[in-house]
Amino acid sequence: MAVCRVLCLLLLCSLLEAASAADLESGRLKSPKGRSFAGQKVTNANNSEDLYQVDEFAAEVLTGKLTTVFLPIVYIFVFIIGLPSNAVALWVFFFRTKKKHPAVIYMVNLALADLLFVVWFPLKIAYHLNGNNWLFGEGLCKVLVGFFYGNMYCSILFITCLSVQRYWVVVNPMAHSRKKSEIALGVSIAIWILILLGTIPLYLVNQTVYISNLNITTCHDVLPENVLVHDMFSYFLSLAIGLFLIPAVVTAVAYILMIKTLSVSVIEDGKKRIRAIKLIIVVLSMYLICFTPSNVLIIVHYLILKAYGQSYMYAWYITSLCLSTLNSCIDPFIYYYISKDFRDNLKYALLCRSVRTTQRMQVSLSSGRYPKKSDSYSSNLNRTSKSTY
Repeated sequence: MAVCRVLCLLLLCSLLEAASAADLESGRLKSPKGRSFAGQKVTNANNSEDLYQVDEFAAEVLTGKLTTVFLPIVYIFVFIIGLPSNAVALWVFFFRTKKKHPAVIYMVNLALADLLFVVWFPLKIAYHLNGNNWLFGEGLCKVLVGFFYGNMYCSILFITCLSVQRYWVVVNPMAHSRKKSEIALGVSIAIWILILLGTIPLYLVNQTVYISNLNITTCHDVLPENVLVHDMFSYFLSLAIGLFLIPAVVTAVAYILMIKTLSVSVIEDGKKRIRAIKLIIVVLSMYLICFTPSNVLIIVHYLILKAYGQSYMYAWYITSLCLSTLNSCIDPFIYYYISKDFRDNLKYALLCRSVRTTQRMQVSLSSGRYPKKSDSYSSNLNRTSKSTY
């Protein structure tokens, strides 16, 4: 709680500072155009390298506490929590979980996406702590930007698949598990291909720009004005609509139908209803905290840009984009609170017990709950093997 309060206070102070600067300068500065700050190309007679300058508002944000203090603090927090938790989650899924049900397949891919994302955070942290000065070359900047956006939309799609799959389980609990697993594997491969193709435009644009009036090289924070207006405008708007808005609607519909089904059905095991409610609460919270602000702000940003030809929303947008990375910390807790198999395997793994011992203890505990049934051992073994949520 203390960490959260500190982060909130820093965020509030930084946003107030940026807003004040915007109000003071709005009457006399040239407005930035596009999702990033617009760099104005300057004449460079002594060097073949392109040089750019930014206006005073952009310079204020690039040198202020918002980008040099608050953002790296959040990224450090996400890295410290997200890296080990997702690594442990993958280890449990691969080496401790024997039955690869559809939910497990989606969670494995979600954990893999998060892990591939957070491993690049040291570069991002160093960039902001160094005054938004990128020292690692154009190639690594493109990789970082590609993984940054790819992870967010990859997470949205896999969470959508997980939500739809949970609704399908509630409606059709007797569906063939093997067939569903094959479908889940095919859908996962399709998502990775879609994200790979969707991030290709980010690799085709030079993401590093040298800002002569600040003596720094930015990574994605400043792009040439012509690139922003003609290329990035349609690209980011398409991502927000196609990879956020549509999956968000599908997820909302799945949960509405799930709530409706659970409310009218008679469920013997109250834990099933509790697990469904937990999943709904956690996923909706993630949408509200991580995904909605950044994707809504980018749409609002472009609507203002199109209507008035100016916008100072970028400072707010990079803040919401930074907060969207918190999903890499939240996802492992989804596995823990939603999947009983994951909880059991993680607990016994931490106690250094083997997979076989874990399965025997799960069967023993299940048998103890149903002592009056003659076939308790076999039925509970089957129950345990299919309990992954």
